[in-house]
Amino acid sequence: MPDLAGRIAIVTGADSGIGAASAVALAARGAALAIIYHRDVPGAQRTLSTVEASGARGVIVQADVSDETSVEQAFDAMRSALGLPDVLVNSAGLNQSGVAVADMSTPQWRRLIDTDLTGAFFTCRRFVRDLRAAGKPGRIVNISSIHQDIMRAGAADYAAAKGGLKNLTKTLALECAPLRINVNAVAPGMILTPMNAAAMADAALLKRDDADIPWGRAGTAEEVAGVVAFLVSDAADYITGTTVTIDGALSLMLGQGA
Repeated sequence: MPDLAGRIAIVTGADSGIGAASAVALAARGAALAIIYHRDVPGAQRTLSTVEASGARGVIVQADVSDETSVEQAFDAMRSALGLPDVLVNSAGLNQSGVAVADMSTPQWRRLIDTDLTGAFFTCRRFVRDLRAAGKPGRIVNISSIHQDIMRAGAADYAAAKGGLKNLTKTLALECAPLRINVNAVAPGMILTPMNAAAMADAALLKRDDADIPWGRAGTAEEVAGVVAFLVSDAADYITGTTVTIDGALSLMLGQGA
């Protein structure tokens, strides 16, 4: 039997990139999937088609994770369609603005924090409440970034959100351990998803970026999804409150050559 048979998973941002790959990976292992998207209807439909082609059940639900009411309505719809979810993967997020703090507008700051951090708070809160009420265990995986710990100029909004997500993950792990709800994070480095569209479209740029990574190449969404699938499996039952870094050793390059 597939190792996730009988599980019901929610994946936010499942219309593209790491979210889509994670949804497909969980479905391939037997889980039913709630595919959460914000605006990309064709992307969500492509993910659903791949999920169903693997023989898994799936449903598409629209939600703006930065909006509390939208999240609550989405969870109601998912539960009605599939049953009580016991796996949550928070992959919905925005990329860094590239704007310095002194030049950043308040709406830009709030837009990214609300999506990348507060969105995970909303989904985790509802997920834990439902499992606690039912007396059932579960798994949460938050997709963070190596920039939760490594700063870049022009990325204060993104780094602050991901740093907050790291600490939200650790705090939830403590609170949810008695409930047998594991809470972990995955911190990717450079992954070839739409967030790195410029490098994917420019071979010379990609070659330069690859040269900065000790492993010699950027990662794929499917590689990250494999880590996610492990963390929600029974094999990871004793892992909680940690961040798994997947970056080809890029984050180890701090201070090299100085």
